[in-house]
Amino acid sequence: MMDDVLGPLTAEEASFQEQIRVFLEANLTPDLRRAGALTMWAISQFDMSKAWQKILHAHGYGAVHWPSVYGGKGWTARQKLIWEYENTRAHAPKVMNMGRDLCAPCIMKFGTDAQKADFLPRILSGDDWWAQGFSEPNAGSDLAALQLKGEIGETDIVLNGSKIWTTFAQYANRIFCLARTGASPKKQMGISFLLIDMDTPGISLRPIHILSGDHEFNQVFFDNVRVPRSRVLGAENDGWSVVRYLLQYEHGGVTSRAMEMAERLDWLEQLASVEEDGEGNSLLNDPDFARRMGELFIDAEAISFAEREATALQRSGGPPSQLGELMAIRSREVGQAITELAMRAIGRYGAPFQKDARSIGSGVDAVGPDHILKPTPFYFAQRAATIAGGTPDIHRNNVAKRLLGL
Repeated sequence: MMDDVLGPLTAEEASFQEQIRVFLEANLTPDLRRAGALTMWAISQFDMSKAWQKILHAHGYGAVHWPSVYGGKGWTARQKLIWEYENTRAHAPKVMNMGRDLCAPCIMKFGTDAQKADFLPRILSGDDWWAQGFSEPNAGSDLAALQLKGEIGETDIVLNGSKIWTTFAQYANRIFCLARTGASPKKQMGISFLLIDMDTPGISLRPIHILSGDHEFNQVFFDNVRVPRSRVLGAENDGWSVVRYLLQYEHGGVTSRAMEMAERLDWLEQLASVEEDGEGNSLLNDPDFARRMGELFIDAEAISFAEREATALQRSGGPPSQLGELMAIRSREVGQAITELAMRAIGRYGAPFQKDARSIGSGVDAVGPDHILKPTPFYFAQRAATIAGGTPDIHRNNVAKRLLGL
């Protein structure tokens, strides 16, 4: 299905595609490709992800979707899609994207000249890695209900409280964070958007391991943490304006959801082709399995069509269309269904716990064929897909308000 995502290419687009393929072939090592193929969530194995960002930056590809004035490529939407397609096809590692894809656009729009000069080049080069400090233990999916307390002093803001479900904070040296710094009858007001160094005294982490055994989430504690007021992005007590802008990128995304679904379906089809149906035939010959795969292909094609419509409406250089939130709802559900069918495909091989065998450089061999390493942890990791970044109900409320005007 991956081959259907791009559609027909012009001669100029085909030449551009070949340039990208040559670059990827020359720079993707077997370990980098394996790390990309075994990606379970938002990033690949971190040391592989970090190494790949360094390579991308060295060749001018550190953030191809950024405006050229900040080090981006100034490519057309089609060129960006071809770039993403070729990276996906080649199993390039997924890079930790909270800084590059979420925080950076906000710094570009709301940041001071000093903030842009301090942060953007280091995000681009892969010297800085950012975590997102939004969710809190008692706030659920209601982001505006946050209670991390920030007391504004003469030069600093002092933070006390915690954030939870903070993805890959153990790798981050910076965190963009929301704190309640002022009182207001409207809960969206009185919030400030802060850019914080993770080594600031008073910050500590508690790891949260998911069902697959992977350490993807954390609780981050703030105990009298002093943040300079110069690290407020936008205006103090008006962080909600920054948040609304950021959420367009988080919910719309820079990643093609259609391409992601196509990649997963190609993986599922390949998996089923080497697994048997119990009668000595490929699992693809099983009528029930084939029917379920067909339904998923139809779902993925619908996502692809909607995404093409949304891309056509997007302004050049602007944030993603708010239609992206519709794709976020459906693609997460379809993505989970793909992992469920993959678990059915591998049967008993889904039982062994093989975290070390999935780690690049561990030297641990898999129990069973290599292709069975991904389905089980991928299934567990994707259980969070319909919760992370807001539940489906939150997204549907957003669609009702912003798109339908209800």
